[in-house]
Amino acid sequence: MERNPIVTVDNVSMKFNLSSEKFDSFKEYVIKSIKRQVSYDAFMALQGVSFEVMRGDSVGLVGLNGSGKSTMLKVIAGVLKPTEGKVAVNGTIAPLIELGAGFDMDLTARENVFLNGALLGYNRARMEEQYPDIVEFSELAEFMDVPVKNFSSGMVSRLAFAIATIGTPDILIVDEVLSVGDFHFQEKCEARIQNMRDHGTTILFVSHSLEQVKKICNKMAWLEKGHLKMFGNTEDICDIYAQS
Repeated sequence: MERNPIVTVDNVSMKFNLSSEKFDSFKEYVIKSIKRQVSYDAFMALQGVSFEVMRGDSVGLVGLNGSGKSTMLKVIAGVLKPTEGKVAVNGTIAPLIELGAGFDMDLTARENVFLNGALLGYNRARMEEQYPDIVEFSELAEFMDVPVKNFSSGMVSRLAFAIATIGTPDILIVDEVLSVGDFHFQEKCEARIQNMRDHGTTILFVSHSLEQVKKICNKMAWLEKGHLKMFGNTEDICDIYAQS
């Protein structure tokens, strides 16, 4: 397998404008916006972040809440456009960033399988072929004709993960999904991720569990207040991060 960069993050910054005042109604907000009387505070979620992910690597993004991990994944996935800098991605991405993103909650689980498949670029014939595996992995056979709005968060996570991990995409992006669901399902997810990694898929993985990161990832990116504090081998960074 070639050891060339599959993701290159080059001096990426991401700024969000947060309203610095409170409004009693949406109408008041609209009127003041039109009159340009709304003031904003700038929040830098990412500041000058650069790193390269090599093809076949599994990279764990770690850091406290608000450090910029999820924002970084969304920039790599193309969900957000960075304020500054650029990201180059050389391959197909299967993003699992927000549970249920792309689901129509009024549709059944079965209908959402094909809807999500279409959003991921798969045709109906491919989804028909993968459907039995999705149902088996998610363990939702008796609920496939139930509207997703009646699902628990754990059931949504099972379905979303099963759909996102069909086949072997070049890059799998996983954001805190393994924190939802029971221990048995978490183990199944870990096993599937490791199998995809063994077959050449590059993994970008956000988790607050250092044990999961150690099991799945050979590299770590440590983000702190939007800055990249450390990037390198998991074994070199894990102990330092645990003591921080």
